[in-house]
Amino acid sequence: MKIINLPQPFKDALPILEKLRDAGFEAYFVGGSVRDTLLNLPIHDVDIATSAYPEEIKNLFSKTVDTGIEHGTVMVLDHGTGYEITTFRTESTYQDYRRPDKVQFVRSLDEDLKRRDLTINALALKTNGEIIDLFGGLKDLDKHLLRAVGVANERFHEDALRMMRTVRFASQLDFKIDNETLTAISQNAALLSKISVERIRVEWIKLLIGKNPRAGLEDFLKTKLYMYCPLFELKEAGLEKIKTIPNLKLDNEEQCWTLIATCFELTAEEAGQLVHAWKCSKELKMNVTKAKKAVEAMLANELTPYIQYLTGRDMLEVACRVVQLINITDYTSMSVMLAYEGLPIKSRKDLVVDGNVLRQFLNIEPGPQLGKMLIQLELAVVNRKVRNEKLALLEYAQKLIVK
Repeated sequence: MKIINLPQPFKDALPILEKLRDAGFEAYFVGGSVRDTLLNLPIHDVDIATSAYPEEIKNLFSKTVDTGIEHGTVMVLDHGTGYEITTFRTESTYQDYRRPDKVQFVRSLDEDLKRRDLTINALALKTNGEIIDLFGGLKDLDKHLLRAVGVANERFHEDALRMMRTVRFASQLDFKIDNETLTAISQNAALLSKISVERIRVEWIKLLIGKNPRAGLEDFLKTKLYMYCPLFELKEAGLEKIKTIPNLKLDNEEQCWTLIATCFELTAEEAGQLVHAWKCSKELKMNVTKAKKAVEAMLANELTPYIQYLTGRDMLEVACRVVQLINITDYTSMSVMLAYEGLPIKSRKDLVVDGNVLRQFLNIEPGPQLGKMLIQLELAVVNRKVRNEKLALLEYAQKLIVK
């Protein structure tokens, strides 16, 4: 097979490959960019594989960065763009089921492609557009099939994260997993416990926001991979609930975790603990906690103006999306967002008085009392008990002191 018109990212990188080839080395485009081109999907970064060893690459190009030189990867900088070039390699045993004990550089493309995870990712593209396919990847692309290169058990023992990548691709590409490959994932699912939570999380979120998350979730459950994910072991029923949601479409990580927490029947505090267990950022934990509180209020028909205020526009949109997906209330995104936009203030910064003004006017020292008063002013303004005007707020604050 031959690609007649190479996408622009490949054309931009052609001088890199040609320079390697002119120096007597083999060089090809490999991996996801080749796969996505054949699927008519947009491509971003292009990866290059070559028979040149790292030091040979560095000698050829004037601007390089050792991004992963111990594994044969050197980044070449060309007119402001970085291209990762990796030497053909074979790998020894994998004692930690993630990183090889030893990497050996080779001159053979065949040897390099043998170590890749799936046939659809083991394709190489020549500068003239010709596809090199050693493992039936083109046929699997046509059949929308995910199949491990060679012996599936060996591929997953080399890198246990490949199991999560496979179920993620089932969602992302809406492909079916080959029976032998699926069986191998089931047999080796426990190896996922050897992989860092951060790496699992990347694949998990990509699965949920993929083209067909229900397909990915079905394989995730069928193979028992969920048993080896943080705080998921006893949550099969919740995961099944997510899987059965019609028109399941998620757009961001906050939506993912808020929906998970809702289907797991977690409190907002427990949702924060779940997100923490998955090594998410403090900001994400805070956002999911806010969104989950808003969901709880909606489900109880108690979404007050103050809860809307505390939640904020972005997390209210997340909460609305989750409630829309589980489809058990009359709340609509439009009504909630219109109510939010009608709030007198959207944050403490919108108050026309601040802590310094209050302290000087009331002659009080900085401390918990001042912070509590600002919260009370926010609540009063949001609930329209007092106008957001300086005199009105100071008079209200004076009454709070008297109380």
